[in-house]
Amino acid sequence: MRTQAPETDLLIPLPADGETWDPHTVHTHFLGFSVPEAQIGAVVYFRYQPAFPLLGGGVGIYQGTSNVRPLDVEHLNWWNTMPYSQFEDGRLSAANGLTLEVVVPGEELRVRYESRDGRTSFDVTQLGVSPLVARGSLMPALEGGTDPAQLPGGSEQFMHVTGRLTLNGEHHDVDCVSIRDRSWRQLRPEGQGFVDMPPLGWTPLHFGDDLALNAFSFEPPHTDPAWAGLFDVPVDGPFHQGHPYVIRNGEISPIARVERNVLEYHPQTFQAVRQELLTVEEDGRELRFEGRAVASASLPMWHNIAFVDSVFRWQDELGRVAHNSYQECWFDTYQREIKKRADRRVGA
Repeated sequence: MRTQAPETDLLIPLPADGETWDPHTVHTHFLGFSVPEAQIGAVVYFRYQPAFPLLGGGVGIYQGTSNVRPLDVEHLNWWNTMPYSQFEDGRLSAANGLTLEVVVPGEELRVRYESRDGRTSFDVTQLGVSPLVARGSLMPALEGGTDPAQLPGGSEQFMHVTGRLTLNGEHHDVDCVSIRDRSWRQLRPEGQGFVDMPPLGWTPLHFGDDLALNAFSFEPPHTDPAWAGLFDVPVDGPFHQGHPYVIRNGEISPIARVERNVLEYHPQTFQAVRQELLTVEEDGRELRFEGRAVASASLPMWHNIAFVDSVFRWQDELGRVAHNSYQECWFDTYQREIKKRADRRVGA
Protein backbone atom coordinates (compact mmCIF):
# COMPACT_ATOMS: atom_id res chain seq x y z
CA MET A 1 0.00 0.00 0.00
CA ARG A 2 1.39 3.37 -1.06
CA THR A 3 0.76 6.90 0.13
CA GLN A 4 0.60 10.05 -1.97
CA ALA A 5 2.66 13.20 -1.63
CA PRO A 6 0.76 15.97 0.24
CA GLU A 7 1.24 18.35 -2.70
CA THR A 8 -1.18 16.25 -4.78
CA ASP A 9 -4.01 18.02 -2.91
CA LEU A 10 -3.34 21.02 -5.17
CA LEU A 11 -2.99 19.05 -8.39
CA ILE A 12 -5.60 20.10 -10.99
CA PRO A 13 -3.46 20.59 -14.12
CA LEU A 14 -4.56 21.80 -17.55
CA PRO A 15 -3.16 20.60 -20.90
CA ALA A 16 0.00 22.38 -21.95
CA ASP A 17 -0.05 24.61 -25.02
CA GLY A 18 -0.45 22.44 -28.10
CA GLU A 19 -1.33 19.36 -26.02
CA THR A 20 -4.63 17.50 -26.46
CA TRP A 21 -6.19 15.45 -23.66
CA ASP A 22 -8.98 12.90 -23.90
CA PRO A 23 -12.28 14.73 -23.16
CA HIS A 24 -13.10 12.09 -20.50
CA THR A 25 -10.07 13.09 -18.41
CA VAL A 26 -11.14 14.24 -14.94
CA HIS A 27 -9.73 15.51 -11.67
CA THR A 28 -11.98 15.33 -8.59
CA HIS A 29 -12.25 16.39 -4.96
CA PHE A 30 -14.88 14.60 -2.87
CA LEU A 31 -15.50 15.70 0.72
CA GLY A 32 -18.30 15.08 3.16
CA PHE A 33 -19.50 15.38 6.74
CA SER A 34 -22.44 14.34 8.88
CA VAL A 35 -24.48 15.18 11.96
CA PRO A 36 -25.64 11.66 12.92
CA GLU A 37 -27.75 12.72 15.89
CA ALA A 38 -29.85 14.84 13.52
CA GLN A 39 -29.78 12.21 10.72
CA ILE A 40 -27.93 14.63 8.43
CA GLY A 41 -25.39 13.84 5.75
CA ALA A 42 -23.58 16.19 3.37
CA VAL A 43 -21.65 15.71 0.14
CA VAL A 44 -19.29 18.21 -1.50
CA TYR A 45 -17.95 17.41 -4.96
CA PHE A 46 -15.64 19.17 -7.40
CA ARG A 47 -15.36 17.54 -10.85
CA TYR A 48 -12.83 19.14 -13.17
CA GLN A 49 -12.81 18.42 -16.92
CA PRO A 50 -9.51 19.96 -18.03
CA ALA A 51 -9.89 19.17 -21.76
CA PHE A 52 -12.66 21.80 -22.13
CA PRO A 53 -11.87 23.26 -19.51
CA LEU A 54 -14.76 23.43 -17.05
CA LEU A 55 -15.71 22.61 -13.47
CA GLY A 56 -18.85 20.83 -12.26
CA GLY A 57 -20.26 19.60 -8.96
CA GLY A 58 -21.76 21.14 -5.89
CA VAL A 59 -23.28 20.40 -2.52
CA GLY A 60 -26.06 18.07 -1.40
CA ILE A 61 -27.33 18.03 2.20
CA TYR A 62 -29.95 15.48 3.20
CA GLN A 63 -31.82 14.41 6.32
CA GLY A 64 -33.51 11.08 7.08
CA THR A 65 -33.95 8.18 4.65
CA SER A 66 -36.93 9.23 2.50
CA ASN A 67 -34.91 11.11 -0.14
CA VAL A 68 -35.88 9.14 -3.25
CA ARG A 69 -35.10 11.86 -5.80
CA PRO A 70 -32.33 14.46 -5.68
CA LEU A 71 -34.78 17.31 -5.10
CA ASP A 72 -36.15 15.52 -2.03
CA VAL A 73 -33.05 16.49 -0.07
CA GLU A 74 -32.95 19.44 2.32
CA HIS A 75 -30.58 21.43 0.14
CA LEU A 76 -29.16 20.79 -3.34
CA ASN A 77 -26.99 23.13 -5.41
CA TRP A 78 -25.38 21.10 -8.20
CA TRP A 79 -24.00 22.69 -11.37
CA ASN A 80 -22.94 20.80 -14.49
CA THR A 81 -20.75 23.57 -15.83
CA MET A 82 -18.81 26.34 -14.12
CA PRO A 83 -15.66 28.23 -15.07
CA TYR A 84 -12.51 26.22 -14.41
CA SER A 85 -11.11 27.42 -11.10
CA GLN A 86 -7.46 27.15 -10.09
CA PHE A 87 -5.97 27.26 -6.60
CA GLU A 88 -4.71 30.70 -5.62
CA ASP A 89 -2.64 30.69 -2.43
CA GLY A 90 -4.20 27.32 -1.62
CA ARG A 91 -7.79 28.52 -2.07
CA LEU A 92 -10.26 27.57 -4.78
CA SER A 93 -13.65 29.29 -5.23
CA ALA A 94 -16.42 27.82 -7.39
CA ALA A 95 -19.23 29.82 -8.98
CA ASN A 96 -21.92 28.03 -6.95
CA GLY A 97 -20.74 29.36 -3.58
CA LEU A 98 -18.29 26.62 -2.59
CA THR A 99 -14.78 27.39 -1.37
CA LEU A 100 -12.08 24.79 -0.80
CA GLU A 101 -8.94 25.89 1.04
CA VAL A 102 -5.92 23.61 1.38
CA VAL A 103 -4.50 25.00 4.62
CA VAL A 104 -1.79 22.33 4.96
CA PRO A 105 -1.51 19.91 2.03
CA GLY A 106 -2.20 16.35 3.09
CA GLU A 107 -3.26 17.45 6.59
CA GLU A 108 -5.80 20.26 6.85
CA LEU A 109 -8.61 21.53 4.62
CA ARG A 110 -11.31 24.12 5.12
CA VAL A 111 -14.59 23.90 3.21
CA ARG A 112 -17.12 26.75 3.15
CA TYR A 113 -20.43 27.32 1.43
CA GLU A 114 -23.31 29.78 1.47
CA SER A 115 -26.53 29.47 -0.50
CA ARG A 116 -27.88 32.38 -2.51
CA ASP A 117 -30.72 32.98 -0.02
CA GLY A 118 -28.37 32.74 2.96
CA ARG A 119 -30.50 30.11 4.74
CA THR A 120 -28.01 27.28 4.24
CA SER A 121 -24.29 27.51 4.88
CA PHE A 122 -21.39 25.68 6.46
CA ASP A 123 -17.84 26.31 7.51
CA VAL A 124 -15.95 23.15 8.42
CA THR A 125 -12.33 22.27 9.02
CA GLN A 126 -11.09 18.82 8.05
CA LEU A 127 -7.99 17.45 9.79
CA GLY A 128 -6.37 14.24 8.55
CA VAL A 129 -6.43 11.34 11.03
CA SER A 130 -4.96 8.73 8.68
CA PRO A 131 -2.30 8.59 5.96
CA LEU A 132 -2.99 9.91 2.47
CA VAL A 133 -3.45 6.46 0.93
CA ALA A 134 -2.95 6.06 -2.81
CA ARG A 135 -5.87 4.78 -4.87
CA GLY A 136 -6.51 4.14 -8.54
CA SER A 137 -9.53 3.57 -10.76
CA LEU A 138 -12.48 1.82 -9.12
CA MET A 139 -14.72 0.73 -11.99
CA PRO A 140 -13.72 -2.67 -13.47
CA ALA A 141 -14.28 -1.62 -17.08
CA LEU A 142 -12.05 1.42 -16.55
CA GLU A 143 -9.04 -0.51 -15.23
CA GLY A 144 -6.13 0.06 -17.58
CA GLY A 145 -8.11 2.69 -19.49
CA THR A 146 -6.06 5.62 -18.21
CA ASP A 147 -2.97 6.77 -20.08
CA PRO A 148 0.01 6.00 -17.78
CA ALA A 149 2.03 8.67 -19.56
CA GLN A 150 -0.19 11.27 -17.90
CA LEU A 151 0.72 9.97 -14.42
CA PRO A 152 -2.87 9.43 -13.23
CA GLY A 153 -3.48 8.97 -9.54
CA GLY A 154 -5.77 9.33 -6.57
CA SER A 155 -5.88 9.39 -2.78
CA GLU A 156 -8.12 8.71 0.22
CA GLN A 157 -7.91 9.99 3.78
CA PHE A 158 -10.05 9.89 6.91
CA MET A 159 -10.72 13.39 8.29
CA HIS A 160 -11.89 14.72 11.65
CA VAL A 161 -14.44 17.33 10.62
CA THR A 162 -15.52 20.14 12.94
CA GLY A 163 -17.43 23.34 12.39
CA ARG A 164 -20.90 24.74 11.93
CA LEU A 165 -23.80 23.95 9.61
CA THR A 166 -26.89 26.06 9.06
CA LEU A 167 -29.52 24.07 7.18
CA ASN A 168 -32.59 26.04 6.07
CA GLY A 169 -32.15 28.36 9.03
CA GLU A 170 -31.51 25.62 11.63
CA HIS A 171 -28.06 25.50 13.22
CA HIS A 172 -26.04 22.34 13.91
CA ASP A 173 -22.58 21.72 15.33
CA VAL A 174 -20.44 19.40 13.20
CA ASP A 175 -18.05 16.96 14.88
CA CYS A 176 -17.56 13.73 12.95
CA VAL A 177 -15.07 11.57 11.09
CA SER A 178 -15.54 11.38 7.35
CA ILE A 179 -13.47 10.16 4.44
CA ARG A 180 -12.37 12.28 1.52
CA ASP A 181 -10.98 11.19 -1.80
CA ARG A 182 -9.65 12.72 -4.95
CA SER A 183 -8.34 11.74 -8.36
CA TRP A 184 -6.30 13.36 -11.09
CA ARG A 185 -5.81 12.65 -14.79
CA GLN A 186 -8.16 9.65 -14.73
CA LEU A 187 -10.37 8.65 -17.67
CA ARG A 188 -14.06 8.17 -16.89
CA PRO A 189 -16.01 7.51 -20.12
CA GLU A 190 -19.71 8.23 -19.79
CA GLY A 191 -21.12 6.08 -22.62
CA GLN A 192 -24.38 4.26 -21.93
CA GLY A 193 -23.80 0.58 -21.14
CA PHE A 194 -20.07 1.08 -20.82
CA VAL A 195 -19.95 -0.70 -17.44
CA ASP A 196 -22.10 -3.73 -16.64
CA MET A 197 -21.65 -4.86 -13.05
CA PRO A 198 -23.53 -5.40 -9.76
CA PRO A 199 -24.09 -2.47 -7.40
CA LEU A 200 -20.78 -1.32 -5.94
CA GLY A 201 -20.69 -0.16 -2.31
CA TRP A 202 -18.04 1.98 -0.61
CA THR A 203 -17.61 1.15 3.09
CA PRO A 204 -15.10 3.41 4.86
CA LEU A 205 -15.20 2.67 8.62
CA HIS A 206 -13.32 4.59 11.32
CA PHE A 207 -13.58 3.49 14.97
CA GLY A 208 -10.45 5.27 16.20
CA ASP A 209 -6.69 5.35 15.72
CA ASP A 210 -6.57 1.61 16.42
CA LEU A 211 -9.02 0.58 13.69
CA ALA A 212 -10.14 2.02 10.39
CA LEU A 213 -10.72 0.30 7.08
CA ASN A 214 -11.76 1.10 3.55
CA ALA A 215 -13.24 -1.17 0.86
CA PHE A 216 -15.24 -1.07 -2.36
CA SER A 217 -17.24 -4.26 -2.85
CA PHE A 218 -20.33 -5.89 -4.28
CA GLU A 219 -22.48 -8.62 -2.75
CA PRO A 220 -21.20 -12.19 -3.29
CA PRO A 221 -23.49 -14.64 -5.13
CA HIS A 222 -23.88 -16.89 -2.06
CA THR A 223 -25.65 -14.09 -0.12
CA ASP A 224 -28.67 -14.23 -2.51
CA PRO A 225 -28.21 -10.60 -3.62
CA ALA A 226 -30.87 -8.55 -5.39
CA TRP A 227 -28.70 -8.69 -8.54
CA ALA A 228 -28.84 -12.52 -8.72
CA GLY A 229 -29.34 -13.76 -12.27
CA LEU A 230 -28.23 -10.49 -13.90
CA PHE A 231 -24.44 -10.71 -13.74
CA ASP A 232 -21.85 -13.43 -14.08
CA VAL A 233 -19.73 -13.23 -10.92
CA PRO A 234 -17.29 -16.03 -9.97
CA VAL A 235 -18.55 -17.78 -6.85
CA ASP A 236 -15.08 -17.70 -5.28
CA GLY A 237 -14.60 -13.96 -5.84
CA PRO A 238 -12.92 -11.62 -5.48
CA PHE A 239 -15.87 -9.46 -4.44
CA HIS A 240 -13.94 -6.21 -3.98
CA GLN A 241 -12.61 -3.63 -6.41
CA GLY A 242 -9.35 -1.75 -6.08
CA HIS A 243 -7.14 -2.37 -3.05
CA PRO A 244 -9.00 -2.56 0.31
CA TYR A 245 -7.01 -1.93 3.44
CA VAL A 246 -7.02 -1.68 7.25
CA ILE A 247 -5.30 1.12 9.19
CA ARG A 248 -4.10 0.53 12.76
CA ASN A 249 -2.23 3.36 14.47
CA GLY A 250 -1.07 4.75 11.14
CA GLU A 251 0.04 1.38 9.73
CA ILE A 252 -1.68 0.25 6.54
CA SER A 253 -2.36 -3.45 5.90
CA PRO A 254 -3.95 -4.97 2.76
CA ILE A 255 -7.27 -6.79 2.96
CA ALA A 256 -7.33 -10.04 1.01
CA ARG A 257 -11.08 -10.72 1.00
CA VAL A 258 -14.25 -8.65 1.43
CA GLU A 259 -17.79 -10.00 1.79
CA ARG A 260 -20.71 -7.59 2.10
CA ASN A 261 -24.11 -9.12 2.83
CA VAL A 262 -27.13 -6.82 2.41
CA LEU A 263 -29.92 -7.74 4.82
CA GLU A 264 -32.41 -5.06 3.80
CA TYR A 265 -32.89 -2.79 0.79
CA HIS A 266 -34.68 0.55 0.63
CA PRO A 267 -38.08 -0.08 -1.02
CA GLN A 268 -37.81 2.97 -3.31
CA THR A 269 -34.14 3.85 -3.82
CA PHE A 270 -33.09 0.14 -3.71
CA GLN A 271 -29.88 0.90 -1.83
CA ALA A 272 -28.62 -1.17 1.09
CA VAL A 273 -30.06 0.13 4.36
CA ARG A 274 -28.95 -2.77 6.60
CA GLN A 275 -25.92 -4.94 5.94
CA GLU A 276 -23.04 -6.98 7.32
CA LEU A 277 -19.39 -6.61 6.38
CA LEU A 278 -16.64 -9.23 6.70
CA THR A 279 -13.00 -8.49 5.91
CA VAL A 280 -10.13 -11.00 5.94
CA GLU A 281 -6.56 -9.74 6.04
CA GLU A 282 -3.61 -11.47 4.43
CA ASP A 283 -2.61 -13.03 7.77
CA GLY A 284 -6.10 -14.53 8.14
CA ARG A 285 -7.37 -12.03 10.70
CA GLU A 286 -11.13 -11.49 10.35
CA LEU A 287 -13.21 -8.42 11.22
CA ARG A 288 -17.01 -8.36 11.26
CA PHE A 289 -19.35 -5.38 11.34
CA GLU A 290 -23.07 -4.66 11.23
CA GLY A 291 -24.47 -1.43 9.84
CA ARG A 292 -27.74 0.44 9.35
CA ALA A 293 -28.48 3.67 7.45
CA VAL A 294 -29.59 6.62 9.58
CA ALA A 295 -29.73 8.99 6.60
CA SER A 296 -29.60 8.47 2.84
CA ALA A 297 -30.30 10.25 -0.43
CA SER A 298 -30.20 9.86 -4.18
CA LEU A 299 -27.86 12.54 -5.55
CA PRO A 300 -26.84 13.61 -9.09
CA MET A 301 -23.08 12.86 -9.15
CA TRP A 302 -22.74 11.15 -12.60
CA HIS A 303 -25.62 11.06 -15.08
CA ASN A 304 -25.38 7.45 -16.31
CA ILE A 305 -25.39 5.88 -12.86
CA ALA A 306 -27.71 5.68 -9.90
CA PHE A 307 -25.86 7.15 -6.94
CA VAL A 308 -26.87 7.07 -3.27
CA ASP A 309 -24.98 8.62 -0.36
CA SER A 310 -25.70 7.56 3.22
CA VAL A 311 -24.70 7.97 6.83
CA PHE A 312 -24.34 4.49 8.34
CA ARG A 313 -24.22 3.48 11.98
CA TRP A 314 -21.67 0.67 12.18
CA GLN A 315 -20.98 -1.62 15.13
CA ASP A 316 -17.97 -3.90 15.51
CA GLU A 317 -17.70 -7.21 17.37
CA LEU A 318 -16.71 -5.39 20.58
CA GLY A 319 -19.88 -3.27 20.49
CA ARG A 320 -18.11 -0.06 19.47
CA VAL A 321 -20.13 2.29 17.28
CA ALA A 322 -18.97 4.50 14.40
CA HIS A 323 -20.91 6.71 12.01
CA ASN A 324 -19.43 6.92 8.53
CA SER A 325 -20.54 7.59 4.99
CA TYR A 326 -21.66 4.73 2.77
CA GLN A 327 -22.01 5.22 -0.97
CA GLU A 328 -23.53 2.90 -3.53
CA CYS A 329 -23.80 3.10 -7.31
CA TRP A 330 -25.09 0.95 -10.15
CA PHE A 331 -25.91 1.16 -13.82
CA ASP A 332 -28.97 0.85 -16.05
CA THR A 333 -29.15 -2.97 -16.33
CA TYR A 334 -29.64 -3.34 -12.58
CA GLN A 335 -31.89 -0.31 -12.22
CA ARG A 336 -34.37 -1.50 -14.84
CA GLU A 337 -34.57 -5.00 -13.42
CA ILE A 338 -34.86 -4.03 -9.76
CA LYS A 339 -37.58 -1.50 -10.66
CA LYS A 340 -39.53 -4.18 -12.55
CA ARG A 341 -39.37 -6.46 -9.52
CA ALA A 342 -40.51 -3.65 -7.23
CA ASP A 343 -43.39 -2.79 -9.60
CA ARG A 344 -44.50 -6.43 -9.61
CA ARG A 345 -44.55 -6.51 -5.81
CA VAL A 346 -46.67 -3.36 -5.72
CA GLY A 347 -49.02 -4.79 -8.36
CA ALA A 348 -49.41 -7.98 -6.41
